[in-house]
Amino acid sequence: MKKSRKGGVLAQSGVACAFILNFFVNLQRAHGTLQFPTDYKMDGLEKPPIITDQSPETLIVYSSDDVNVKCEAMGNPKPEFRWTKDGHFFDISAEPRLQMSSDSGTFSMITSGNGVGGIKHYQGKYRCYAANTLGTAISTEITLIAESPPKWQKEVIVPVEEEEGESVVLPCNPPNSTAPPIIHWMGENLRHINENERVTQSRDGNLYFSNVVESDSRDDYICHAQFIGARTIVQKEAIQLKVNPTNSVRNRKPHFLVPKGEKSSYLALRGHTLELECIVEGLPTPTMQWVWKDGEMSKERMIQEKYNKQLSIKNITEADDGEYQCIATNIEGTVKHTYTVTVEAAPYWIKKPLSGIYGPGENVGLDCVAEGTPKPQIIWKINGYPIKDIDPDKKRTVKEKSLILYSVAPGDTAVYQCEATNKHGTILSNAYVYVIKLPPQILTPDAKTYVVAEEMTVNLDCEAFGSPRPIISWRLEGNGEGHIMASAHYKILPNGSLQISNASIEDSGLYKCSANNTEDESSISATVIVRSKTVIIERPQDLKVKVGGRVQFNCIAKFDPEFDSQQIIWKWNGQKIMESPFDDKYEIDDNLLIVNNAETKDQGIYTCMAVTGLDYDEAKGSLVVMDRPEPPTKLELSDEQARSVTLSWSPSKDNNSPIKEYLIEFQDPFAPSVHHELKKVDGKTTVAKLDLAGFVEYYFRVVAVNEVGSSIPSSLTDPYKTDKAAPDRNPNGVKGEGTEPYNMVIQWKPIKNLEWNAPDFRYKVSWRQRKDMDHDWHHIYTGESHYTVTNTSVFTAYEIRVQSVNEMGEGPEPRTYIGYSGEDYPEKAPENIGIILLNGSEVKVTWMPVPPESIRGHLLGYKIRCQRKHHLPGEPHRKQIVVDVQGNKNHAIVSGLDPFTDYELDLRVFNKKGGGPVSEAKDFKSAEGVPGPPAFLHIESPSESVINLHWQPPAKPNGILLGYRLQYQQFNESTNGLLEDHLIEDGNLMNYTLPEMDPKSIYRFYLRALTSVGEGPPIVREGATVIEGALPTLENISTFAGKTYANVTWETREGYRNVEFQIHYLNKNVKEAMKILEKVNSTQSFLQIKDLEPGTMYRILFVVKNRTIDVPFWETEIQTNGPALSEIHGGFATQGWFIGLISAIVLLLLILLLICFIKRNKGGKYSVKDKEDAHVDSEARPMKDETFGEYSDNEEKQYTGSQPSLNGDIKALGSDDSLADYGGSVDVQFNEDGSFIGQYSGKKEPNIIGGHDSSGATSPVNPNGIIPPPVMVALE
Repeated sequence: MKKSRKGGVLAQSGVACAFILNFFVNLQRAHGTLQFPTDYKMDGLEKPPIITDQSPETLIVYSSDDVNVKCEAMGNPKPEFRWTKDGHFFDISAEPRLQMSSDSGTFSMITSGNGVGGIKHYQGKYRCYAANTLGTAISTEITLIAESPPKWQKEVIVPVEEEEGESVVLPCNPPNSTAPPIIHWMGENLRHINENERVTQSRDGNLYFSNVVESDSRDDYICHAQFIGARTIVQKEAIQLKVNPTNSVRNRKPHFLVPKGEKSSYLALRGHTLELECIVEGLPTPTMQWVWKDGEMSKERMIQEKYNKQLSIKNITEADDGEYQCIATNIEGTVKHTYTVTVEAAPYWIKKPLSGIYGPGENVGLDCVAEGTPKPQIIWKINGYPIKDIDPDKKRTVKEKSLILYSVAPGDTAVYQCEATNKHGTILSNAYVYVIKLPPQILTPDAKTYVVAEEMTVNLDCEAFGSPRPIISWRLEGNGEGHIMASAHYKILPNGSLQISNASIEDSGLYKCSANNTEDESSISATVIVRSKTVIIERPQDLKVKVGGRVQFNCIAKFDPEFDSQQIIWKWNGQKIMESPFDDKYEIDDNLLIVNNAETKDQGIYTCMAVTGLDYDEAKGSLVVMDRPEPPTKLELSDEQARSVTLSWSPSKDNNSPIKEYLIEFQDPFAPSVHHELKKVDGKTTVAKLDLAGFVEYYFRVVAVNEVGSSIPSSLTDPYKTDKAAPDRNPNGVKGEGTEPYNMVIQWKPIKNLEWNAPDFRYKVSWRQRKDMDHDWHHIYTGESHYTVTNTSVFTAYEIRVQSVNEMGEGPEPRTYIGYSGEDYPEKAPENIGIILLNGSEVKVTWMPVPPESIRGHLLGYKIRCQRKHHLPGEPHRKQIVVDVQGNKNHAIVSGLDPFTDYELDLRVFNKKGGGPVSEAKDFKSAEGVPGPPAFLHIESPSESVINLHWQPPAKPNGILLGYRLQYQQFNESTNGLLEDHLIEDGNLMNYTLPEMDPKSIYRFYLRALTSVGEGPPIVREGATVIEGALPTLENISTFAGKTYANVTWETREGYRNVEFQIHYLNKNVKEAMKILEKVNSTQSFLQIKDLEPGTMYRILFVVKNRTIDVPFWETEIQTNGPALSEIHGGFATQGWFIGLISAIVLLLLILLLICFIKRNKGGKYSVKDKEDAHVDSEARPMKDETFGEYSDNEEKQYTGSQPSLNGDIKALGSDDSLADYGGSVDVQFNEDGSFIGQYSGKKEPNIIGGHDSSGATSPVNPNGIIPPPVMVALE
């Protein structure tokens, strides 16, 4: 036996087979029915009959009408119809006046011209039966009533005459009919008689006047009766009403006209509208109101109409039973009438039996629940026959209100009727039971794919339909075998779906669902893919922040890489957080949420949700916003003493930060807006004993303090005033100092007003010399905070006292302080000054301190001044170093000296008054130091392998130069070569030659000067035997132009071998960029430019390629041989018609010019000055400023043949199209990145007036024939 991962067991035998565990669902449910899915494919399904339409239960016909008794039904096969009348079979075909419809059970009755007697034969109760092979459905009974058209009987109308104020009733008495008519009272003009509080049309049709007035008189009161069913209106003869005026009208109390008496009973049927009315007579006209003695009247359902004379209750129910009272009132009295309303009900459905399709063997229950008052009787029928008249069957039983069929078979297919009857009516419902066999079909699409995450629950759909109900089984395919699915996390649901709960990666695979019944089998497959679940690996923390602060929640999630949709969603208290462009409250950036300017309302739970299209994980963190506490409340004073009181208070909200302390403050009596702190107590304390000053009226308040800050202060207490007392303390900060050599100013910190304790507060100041302690004290009283003692000795010690005094007495015994009278300048200079050289920039200075008595003040220290003895070139003043030595010391270090330099040094002592006399100057020379870098280093290359170095000694040798150290190395952009070292042991040498250098390398040189102390910092330069970027001097440059090529030759001048440069060329006939050839070596002497166009002007440039810039140093123009391409191909300009057109235009222009000239000679006059101005000196005209690349016949002709050198008769570069246009000479412009600005830009310098003899504009080529010297560029 082998245990599988899912808890199943694999049985092994000699034959390989698939083991399938079938999970099936028992779909046979009592009272169940087969619901045909819309996707189930089946043709020609039979259906039992269903009644779809019939005539109303009561059908009133008149002799003038044609009658249709309707009965329609549907089913497959098509139903056949029959009728019963009064419970007996009624043969429609045997009745000549009746005609049955061909496609339904509806029959027609022709009544026209036969009178009512002809149709009364057909009065009775009819029922329709619709049957096919699966059963019979029946209609409810239809009662047919025949009536004659309504007519008013002839009667004699007696005029009505009554005195004003009396009540009147005009009778209507319409013809009798099964369906009561609608009554309208109108005049001869067919205008309705207006109803009001006096005039009312009753439900019986009569017109009632509570009291008549003279204006009611008229002779055309006509009652009209409208019969809806008969589609006719009949009217009564007009009634005349005459109202006689009288002077003896008397008021009377209300009296009921309708109904009579004080009480009446009324039976209403449930669901109908109940109408109650009360009509009274009286004078003045009574008012009416209604009350329901058993409850409160509903304004929605209980509506008072016709000036409150009629009460309508819509959709009445048994709950509306009770007594309804109408109350009529006028000034003469009140009358009441009580209706006792009883509500009964015709049968109505609580639960109808439902039709259904069932599979063989199922149990079927048909429920039939009806209510009514009295309680209705339930009768079951099968295919229209009462069940009691059908043979009993053990599989069929009636239990209470249900008909139950056990283990149904196709033979149980029928239409079942449930009929409920009481004295108020009958209701009937048809329900068919259709037992059918159908092959199974799986309605879920095949090959569905379900993608879920780990630990999720997934339902694999397998919706199947068939009869008998199919049995559903599932299996997991794998490695050619079926895997048993006996694990607890697999479950087949009642609808056939396979539920996989707590899914894992191992649940991925191909699943197969099978549906089986007795008729057939069907199956589908489904694929399950289980992804790794989404997990939050770094969860938001529970954070606290001060109000106004900024807080950040972090949330990092791990997603399955196969998920396309991955996002982090943040919520606050369950609501999604969205960033807003108008508010910076929230910032969301991938895995973090930032809450800015935190407020108390931002507190709550912040949830991070890592969401994919399949699953999500969430983690929560809380935010607590700490704010200043609320102010304390309920301040109370107790235990009141002369100089103390106890204050208590109640704490308020701490706003999420515990209260650390309370500050007890009081109001300044002299400045009420100012408050002083009196005491601090711990935040857990709410009571404090306060020690108080005397003679002060206190108002206390309390401030709560937490980590965030202080609360607003509490409200002030009631005032509390203390008694007078002597001062509690003396002033602090007492000191005595002289401002002049012969005085002493005594100062102290004044006592605050609140501590005076009584009026007449002042200070008692006492002093005496310290050395004369046997002498008496000197005393004065003052209200100031200082006093000046005069006529003292210079810098003498005194004992000082300051005591507080008020009208109640003196304060405590004062403390004695020591003060001094004023200082004077020191009298002596330091002596025995010694200097010890430490190094080239430092010396140690020593001296003998001056006697203390000569200082005449507090010794502050010594001041050393050190100054060069000689000026350096370019210095306006000699360099001076000043060192302040604090305190009573006898040595110090002086730093910052220049090595090997002559200095002089002096010294003085100083006190608070100032410095004393300067000591005698001491001369010394500082020690040698390392030299500075050489002043400059120049590099020359006389040949391809030799470099000469020239330099100047350091500007600051800092000693005697003993020689130099030269180091150099090859370098490029990526690596540096080995460092070569040369020691030059001659301090006077200023040049050095390096032979055998690499012609193709660049070198970096380091040159240091040497003294006996050591080497100084180097000067660093870069260079080579052939300097890259130097402008070479090429001689005998010549060009030769062919048809499609051009040859360029030159000779290289000595010293400019192996210089690389580039040749650029441009077609001047088209607008395009310069073309660049490959690099050329100056020793090459020849280059051919290919692929040129015939008969075309070209510009050629020689350019040195530096590491940072492109420097052009020579240019020329050539024209290739042969016809231009435009001449070869020709154009419309060569056509005869074009030439003729141009010739005609030119001729017309000549004629016009000739006419103008003749007219001008005849009458034109002009001044001599205008004539002179017209002749402009051609030499004064500005030169043409052409753009780069343009060409015209006016340009200088191409160069042909050879040229002796660059310094020959070449056109000046300052003229048109010169190198100045290209970008200038060595003095060129650069972009920020060092690239050549003028490159191909066509930039022009201003033209200079002059011919070929004038100098060129910023050109490196000298047009006057002077060959420039070699240019040696030292690369910094």
